[in-house]
Formats: sequence, structure tokens, C-alpha cells
Amino acid sequence: MHLVTCTMGVSADGFIADADGSLDWGAPDTELFRFIVDEQVKVGAYLLGRRLYETMLSWETADQDPSLGAAEIEWARLWNPLPKVVFSTTLSSVQGAARLATGDLATEIERLRAEPGDGEIAVGGAMLAGQAAAAGLIDEYRIRLSPVLLGGGVPFFPQQGTRVALDLVESRVFPAGVVFLRYRVQGH
Repeated sequence: MHLVTCTMGVSADGFIADADGSLDWGAPDTELFRFIVDEQVKVGAYLLGRRLYETMLSWETADQDPSLGAAEIEWARLWNPLPKVVFSTTLSSVQGAARLATGDLATEIERLRAEPGDGEIAVGGAMLAGQAAAAGLIDEYRIRLSPVLLGGGVPFFPQQGTRVALDLVESRVFPAGVVFLRYRVQGH
């Protein structure tokens, strides 16, 4: 069965972007980026909202950038052919291995879960991940907790009044102080 996962970098006070929308506070060091590349190998399909899709478009040609290191080029080569489903009400087309969602989030996840293989279904983008969480569609949360307090910004998840019990599956501390936490939703 395909696990549905949500991986995000988050500040110690629970934000995934600062008040200006910047993510620069969570830029991974070399060891953390290598870990991110190794995690990406497990993904069979990626679901993302319009904003994250547009942010990630730069990776479409990144493997041709001579200034990138080996890990970044490897990540681009994993990312580019990865099937992506983009949820947007404003885009009329997408590029590369992406397609626009034809159903709602639950329908798309159900369709992907029915496909053969065992690759994970990753959900990215704050709004889309929040919708998936509210619908109980996420099996695992993978949090990269950065040692910074932002004081405001985009919350990891909007308050929805629903308690979700989690079991810690894995934890790891990186030299720069980032803590990786992998939780499985109880009962999934």
C-alpha cells in the first residue's frame, strides 16, 4: 500500500514560512540535503498546490546548472520525472511530469493508492497539506524542526480543532541543530 506522507520544514514555534513568506531560515546544510535526497527516492508521486508547484519549477532545468553540487543535481534528476498532481483553480496547464488534478484531493489519493507499486504519495504545500490532514488522509508526518523562532508567518497547519494521535517512528539530529521527526498516525 502507498503511504501518504507530509514532509515540511518548520520553525521551533510552528511556522513553515516567515511573515514575508521566506523559507531562507530553513535552508538545509550539506548533510541534511543529502538526507532529503535519500528520502526523495521513496516517493512515487507528489501532490502539490499551485504555489509550491510554481516554486519548484526552477528544478525543471536545475540539472543543467553548472554551479550546483552533485546532491542538488541528483535531487533534480529524481524530482523532474516524478509524477506530480497539481491542485489549482487558476492554472490552465503545467509542465514536465506534472498534471492538473481532475478530482478532489481524496479522489486523487484514492486513485494513486490503487496503482501498483509501493512508492509513497507525498503531499506538499501548506494549504494542500492542511486539507489532507483535515480529511485524515495523511499516514505519516515528517518534520524537519529548525532551531529558529520566527514569531509569526504561515503555520505548519491551521487550527482545525481535531486531535490526531501520533507514534514516533524515527528521529535524528543534524549537526546544524535541525531535528528530523517521523511520526505515523495511530491506526494507519
